[in-house]
Amino acid sequence: MAARAPFSRDLLALATLLLILLALAGLILRQGSDRLQALPALLIGVALLLQSVWSWRRRRRALLAALQEHSGEC
Repeated sequence: MAARAPFSRDLLALATLLLILLALAGLILRQGSDRLQALPALLIGVALLLQSVWSWRRRRRALLAALQEHSGEC
């Protein structure tokens, strides 16, 4: 997967947060069965957030492994 520019990653993180907040506002402000319309946005926002956390942890783990491998060579 191609590396994203820092601005692009920050914008995606902000959009994810705003999507979750918008979905929560939709859940609070709507009544009855209309609340179901806010669930897809909430689920997508949470899925994006979880994917971001998983990707961040994977990058950190790879960086730590590379640093440990490099320190063993010295």
